Parts: sequence; structure tokens; C-alpha cells
Amino acid sequence: MKKLLLTVTFTAMLASFAEAQQTPDPRVADLVQAGKIRVGMHSVMYTKDPQTGELKGASVGIILLNIARALGARIGVEIVPVGHPTIPEMLTCLTTSACDMGFMGPDPSRTGVDFSPPILQLDYTLLVPAASSIQRIADVDRPGVRIAAVKDHASTLTLSRILKHAQLVYAATPDPTFELLRSGQADAFASVRGVILEYSAKLLGSRVLEEHYGANLLGMVVPKGQTGRLAYISEFIEQAKASGLVQQSIQRAGLPGYKMAAAKTN
Repeated sequence: MKKLLLTVTFTAMLASFAEAQQTPDPRVADLVQAGKIRVGMHSVMYTKDPQTGELKGASVGIILLNIARALGARIGVEIVPVGHPTIPEMLTCLTTSACDMGFMGPDPSRTGVDFSPPILQLDYTLLVPAASSIQRIADVDRPGVRIAAVKDHASTLTLSRILKHAQLVYAATPDPTFELLRSGQADAFASVRGVILEYSAKLLGSRVLEEHYGANLLGMVVPKGQTGRLAYISEFIEQAKASGLVQQSIQRAGLPGYKMAAAKTN
């Protein structure tokens, strides 16, 4: 019953957003003309149907695609997810105009795109195996400690600026990164809490640390120079947070470890 109620509420909110734009907005006229928004997503956010090749939201991508569909409903266009194995590949999709927008957290190393206000706050933390002596974030930064991390992920970039003694060991995507921990090639696995909680269920006795070492303020990105589109999307995001649409999307997805970013204060 609760799930049905959330679905009904979310559907009503989508309809409300679709009705909110009564007249065409010149800032997104190119998207209206194209009839679709190509939304860049990286591997942790989606799965691909092996039969049809269709992309579906996975993990945090379930929440983000709900938000994207609300944006599409408001503009009156179709949302087309475009998947990429890694963040650098998704950045290339944006900078070459093969994607119209994407989902990503801000980092100084990510050039060529501009960032909207955040939608979600994803705390960074660590997964450790059952026998680990690591209890707190401070315990991990010691000589000889190896931390598995996804190369170029925001959680990895943040951790690399903090560590003084521990060693980062990399893989390109989350699954092989987790395998580094499970196979004993790493002593901890660093990522966002929601992702870590999913992987903890696959490693008997493993623990997710309560502390966090930073957070990804995940929002939308557009190619640099798209000032009108960015302003439109930024307004939409603040309205989506204030209206309860973002919180409804989180609750409807039923995924622990994710929370709405703070709304803008005047």
C-alpha cells in the first residue's frame, strides 16, 4: 500500500510539472525542436537489457532518471539515457555534444561542463571485511593499507587529496573495484554510501563505516557555454526539491544511503 501511494503521489507530481510550463521557453527551444534530451549516465547508474539494449536506472540512477523524466515532462520531450562505462567517457559525450546533459558531482578536474545546484547528497565512506581492524576513517590512512577505488570517481578524487600514507588501488568501474576487496587485494573499498551498502550484502560479515570523509553533491551538468539551458535546469531542480519531488523519488526508489541535497535559501 505504501509503495502504491508513493507511485500515485509521484505520478501526480509529474503531471503537475508537465503542466507548469504553459508557454515554450527559449532557453530550451533546441531540446523542444529535437524532441528529446540525451542524458549521459555512467556505469553505476544503469543496467542494459541484454536482449533489447535498453538502458534502465540502477542504484542512484533510478532516482536520477525519475528526476530527468520530470524535467522531460515539463519541457514536453522524451528522455533518452545514454550510458558510458566511465566518467571520462561521459564527459567526452557532453563536450562533443553527443549528450545534452548528464548527472555528475562537481570537481575542479572536470572541465568542459557547468554544474547545476545539487540534487542529492551522497556521503563517501568505506567498506571493510569482517576481520578488519579499521573502525574509523582515521584508521585507514596508514602505511601498507590498500584502498580499492573507482578511477576518476568523485569519491576517489576527494580521498586522494586526503590520504598521506595509505595506497589507492584502482579499477575502472565498481564491480572490479569491489573484487579487489573481496579477493584480498585491498583492505577497504571507498565509494558513496548507497553503493557501499549494496556491495556489503555480497561480502559476508563486512562492515560499512558510520563516518564519512566527504560527500558528492550530485547534480546535473551541461556542456560549457549553455548558460540558458543551465539556468532553466537550475530553476527546475530547486522547484523539484521544494515541491517534494526529489524526496518522493528517493522514497519511491527504496534505496538506503541517499538523501536530498539542501534546498537553496534566499
